[in-house]
Amino acid sequence: MEYKHLGKTGLRVSELCLGAMTFGRETGERESQLIMDQFIEAGGNFIDTADVYTGGASEEIVGRWVKEKNRDDVVIATKVRFAMGSGPNDVGLSRKHILSGVEASLRRLGTDYIDLFQVHAWDPRTPLEETLSTLNELVKRGWVRYLGASNFQGWQLQKAVDMSKHQGWEPFVSIQPQYNLLCRATEYEVIPVCLQEGLGVIPWSPLRGGWLSGKFYRGMSQPPTDSRIAAAEEKGWSESWTNYNNEHTWNVIDTLTEVAEEAGKTPAQTAINWLLQRPGVTSPIIGVRTSEQLAANLGASGWSLTEDQVQRLNRSSLMPVSYPYDDRAAQQRRAGRDY
Repeated sequence: MEYKHLGKTGLRVSELCLGAMTFGRETGERESQLIMDQFIEAGGNFIDTADVYTGGASEEIVGRWVKEKNRDDVVIATKVRFAMGSGPNDVGLSRKHILSGVEASLRRLGTDYIDLFQVHAWDPRTPLEETLSTLNELVKRGWVRYLGASNFQGWQLQKAVDMSKHQGWEPFVSIQPQYNLLCRATEYEVIPVCLQEGLGVIPWSPLRGGWLSGKFYRGMSQPPTDSRIAAAEEKGWSESWTNYNNEHTWNVIDTLTEVAEEAGKTPAQTAINWLLQRPGVTSPIIGVRTSEQLAANLGASGWSLTEDQVQRLNRSSLMPVSYPYDDRAAQQRRAGRDY
């Protein structure tokens, strides 16, 4: 597995990041440990979790596992933002919640420091100055090595970058957005900010909850009963069958299946490889429930789609856009670029 610098930092991370959201939920501790061992043996060094995943159990599982490893060989990323209790200050990006959150994450992870500490989403109720100055303090204390954001819009990310630069605070070095063949709106604003400012991009949901896994094909009348998409309808998740059972989705899946067959790869490997070749992308996050799923997804690295295959996937996955993005898209098409 290849390694890339995270944004413009000197930190090198594996080109695939292991997502730990399933740990302690769909995946028990023993299987989670086997998955992490398998990932490390394949050359991976980048593991992403969050305080809110399974109520902190995910961090605890990662922490017990990493105690048996050389800590400096592993890059651990976690997040803070969402509610971890019922109190009025158990949510958000206030100084109080960030400090209590990082202290709790350090305890659960059983480590002295967090490599990449990310704010899980924008907090409209807390002044950005309060959030960023607190994060800066975490780096100064040595509790955190690098800072990142997740689920920010373009203007939010740019504002944070500019404010940190103006104040001389530690900056965000990465963004963790949703980005895949069925969700390319990230390219409208977020990716250009990252390319301009030198932030790494760590896409989550590269398979869009399973839609791009190879389990879905045109003509289906309902999702497999054991799939995440089947559960999404009941739980109100955005990747639900209702939201994606449309002609655009099936066109993307048709092209993905065709390209995968040409490449001799699975649709999942092909969808992840497409992301690996996108400008600005550092490490797509692969979230798995079993060792078998990890083995399959690891096959996304070590090869490249042809330019023709990339362009076919680009064309099939483009969505119509309105002003001001329509004019920009037309200019790029004329220049032979896809964004």
